[in-house]
Amino acid sequence: MLKDCIYLDNNATTKVAPEVIEAMMPFLTDYYANPSSMHTFGGQLAKSVKVAREQTAALIGADESEIVFTSSGTEGDNAAIHAALLAQPEKRHIITSQVEHPAVLNVCKQLETQGYQVTYLSVNDKGQIYLNELEASLTGNTALVTVMYANNEIGTIFPIEEIGARVKEYGAIFHVDAVQAVGKVPLNMKTSTIDMLTISGHKIHAPKGIGALYVKRGVRFRPFLIGGHQERGRRAGTENVPGIIALGKAAELEILLLEEATKRERKLRDRLEQTLLAKIPDCVVNGDVKNRLPNTSNIGFKYIEGEAILLLLNKHGICASSGSACTSRSLEPSHVLRAMGLPYTTLHGSIRFSLCRYTTEAEIEQVITIMPEIIERLRALSPFKNDEVGWLQKQEHTLVNR
Repeated sequence: MLKDCIYLDNNATTKVAPEVIEAMMPFLTDYYANPSSMHTFGGQLAKSVKVAREQTAALIGADESEIVFTSSGTEGDNAAIHAALLAQPEKRHIITSQVEHPAVLNVCKQLETQGYQVTYLSVNDKGQIYLNELEASLTGNTALVTVMYANNEIGTIFPIEEIGARVKEYGAIFHVDAVQAVGKVPLNMKTSTIDMLTISGHKIHAPKGIGALYVKRGVRFRPFLIGGHQERGRRAGTENVPGIIALGKAAELEILLLEEATKRERKLRDRLEQTLLAKIPDCVVNGDVKNRLPNTSNIGFKYIEGEAILLLLNKHGICASSGSACTSRSLEPSHVLRAMGLPYTTLHGSIRFSLCRYTTEAEIEQVITIMPEIIERLRALSPFKNDEVGWLQKQEHTLVNR
């Protein structure tokens, strides 16, 4: 079951590439020294870490000195936000969006309790922010604008450079959570307005527990983790050498495969999406279909519950999701889809399919075969088909009594 499953939940995490495993294994066995040690053994590992740093930097068009290795995307987001505020203690205003990952939203909510003012930009029905709202929110007191490059649930890509140009006019620091974008869209920090950018290894076929934060040269950075001198004093703690080697190798592979893989993923995604929309009535694609990740499709199936769809998919060995893995234990509707103003009839039955370079055409065809049967079965059990008023009343009753 686990080995043979059809895995379409790659925005949650990805399979570790065989080449990545091969590259990191010696650093779990033979090459175990501390890269900060003065002896030759440690020095050998320090050289390997430098190569991995160069590989990671190359993926986003940065210099290796601008890369800080972290434990995760969450740490990267936290470190960037706190560094920006510590560098500008006189400024007390932050701008973000309503559709950010919890690693940003929950930090901002906590900062509000410490006296910071936070503006949460709204989005339209495609998940895009309003640039005029951003412009109206920027002031001389704005320390930081922190937004994601691409949304993890619907795949919508923000106009990052347009946002950055406005941010720079007000002298604020611009942080971008690019966890979902890295390896899926070309990035070049040398020509970008971005000051700090977050990367997570397990989204690009490296293992969990390793990430990186890009910090543009010249941007003042105060460390989030205090201790030793590692990472040029920007992130204390003995380096996770196997993870760093793995991330470097994964980055190298993404550079080589990005164009071919994204073209193939887009073709398979479109085949899945267009066929399901043709075969299944009362369903709609959520997000900005013109500006989104090539591997992501979020489809709302009206009048049924997403959890029920996922349970039946799981029985067929198909892995998908109803939103962010970091909020999957919650029964509440997706905060992203709610911010987009989607009707309850669609909101509760939305499923995210996210592909990767290992996704096959045969797997997509299998999902195409099974999905219409699942939706038909669940709608036959629902008393609310074509009854939007009844559905809405049911959902309101559920939320009130939860």
